[in-house]
Amino acid sequence: MTQAPSRRRRAAVVASEPPAADAPADLTAVVGQNLRQLRMERGLSLEALARQSGVSRAMLGQIELGQSAPTINVLWKISRGLGVTFSALISGSNAAGPVVLRAAEAKLLTSSDHKFTSRALFPVNQPRRVEFYELHLAAGSAEHAEAHPPGTAENLVVTAGAVEIEVGGAKHALQTGDAILFTADTPHVYRNRGKSDAQMFLVMTYADTVG
Repeated sequence: MTQAPSRRRRAAVVASEPPAADAPADLTAVVGQNLRQLRMERGLSLEALARQSGVSRAMLGQIELGQSAPTINVLWKISRGLGVTFSALISGSNAAGPVVLRAAEAKLLTSSDHKFTSRALFPVNQPRRVEFYELHLAAGSAEHAEAHPPGTAENLVVTAGAVEIEVGGAKHALQTGDAILFTADTPHVYRNRGKSDAQMFLVMTYADTVG
């Protein structure tokens, strides 16, 4: 389941930012419950977490109450502010035995402009060090990602279309079938300069110290 590029998004997210329309209500509730629990465990007030994450107090309050479906970028800011993995925020109840993830029941997280989507390809029943995602990036669009926790690595392969990955100011053009591995604890950008949508698969690996 990264921000400094020239089009870097603003550091603070205000409460009026449009919610992710594709985020289902049950996932919104899970995120709210997890956020409150993780914040309380760390003895953080909403104001303190707002300072650490760059997400406004009003937005954090709305997310905790299940009144706002956060975008991917907002969730990354919160997870970094809390010092936890992305899956720690979206994990639901534990499940035993094999788990089938039906495409028709996929829970998508989106960017604020809905041109970038992320689908978790693992059962989000508990936080984990390695996460697997299916990503889609619309033609002519870009996703500016916040820096992930120190030591986080991304291993990405392009399965349809072509993308440009920018890390530390260096740009890497990837065609269908190309892959890239990079340290993601610095701002980076996924960019689609083509005329067709791009599909990618991403393996995210966190450092051992991330909770």
